[in-house]
Amino acid sequence: MKEFIYNGQPSRVVFGAGALQHLEREIELLGARKALVLSTPEQRDQAQRVADRLGSRAAGIFARAVMHVPIETAREAREEARRLGADCAIAIGGGSTTGLGKAIALDSGLPILAIPTTYAGSEMTPIYGITEAGLKKTGRDARVLPRTVIYDPALTLTLPVALSVTSGMNAIAHAAEGLYAQDSNPVMDLMAEEGIRAIAQALPGICRRADDMGARGEALYGAWLCGSVLGNVGMALHHKLCHTLGGSFNLPHAEVHTVVLPQAMAFNAEAAPRAMARIARALGATGRGSAAAGLFDLARDNGAPVALKDIGMQASDLDRAADLAVQNPYWNPRPIGQAQRGEIRQLLQRAYEGVRPD
Repeated sequence: MKEFIYNGQPSRVVFGAGALQHLEREIELLGARKALVLSTPEQRDQAQRVADRLGSRAAGIFARAVMHVPIETAREAREEARRLGADCAIAIGGGSTTGLGKAIALDSGLPILAIPTTYAGSEMTPIYGITEAGLKKTGRDARVLPRTVIYDPALTLTLPVALSVTSGMNAIAHAAEGLYAQDSNPVMDLMAEEGIRAIAQALPGICRRADDMGARGEALYGAWLCGSVLGNVGMALHHKLCHTLGGSFNLPHAEVHTVVLPQAMAFNAEAAPRAMARIARALGATGRGSAAAGLFDLARDNGAPVALKDIGMQASDLDRAADLAVQNPYWNPRPIGQAQRGEIRQLLQRAYEGVRPD
């Protein structure tokens, strides 16, 4: 039997359609009096509705969250929280907004209450990422883990179908890498496989009918499970490549994960056969290479991009991306380093062209 260590993350989850109605109760349980509401510019209306609901308990709104959390934006948000006397932050939106909340917490220790409206999963992790001088730096710190997460499928009904699919693929990536993580454990393996299954079954339903509450709830349930995996075990090649491509070349986060995931799984397939078997089973795929091919098909068949060239990557940047990806050693089931630079470059070429793994 495999030896393992399992540490549960100390976060509170409130799940269900209409769960936003419990917001005031959850703020009270945090012992907070003034909340700064965070969002992207596009989701300011949702942030305003949250602030209106809180009334005098809303310190204000900071609606300038953007992808990859530029250090300048993080500093502005921290200063705004101090200026307004906020003693907690509410992050409503996707990974960009949650990431901004984490950047505030990292500096100030302010508790974060997250209200996800996508399937990013960042709300379940103590992982933060901040981009400075064109490089995205990530780390782990218990202070940035949101204390409470309110999952309300009703808030995801307006998430565009295309973004729903790429956001779902992003979530699946967390679970897929978790299955071959160096510090994996049986609890996370169960959550990972179930999370992949839930999202893979939900995405076609969302594509058929964007307001299908059952499918939206199943996707959000899967995102919670996949995010929990990301928060408990380490990641490897796939996430390293996505951080490199997103932070250094300013590519859209969820789309990068969608495109790279099948190629990274194909690269690691022979080194992690048990993980690939569980992924294939969760997807309902069979046959050799079925995990990587199944992930590619899930994205393609639901209208998501499968090629880096289609999401803004330039062919001339592939060499630099390969150099950055092998610059610092990190664990992966198949060894990665300067000696494998050519193989990584080939992986990126396949991702650039959108080649289906076989």
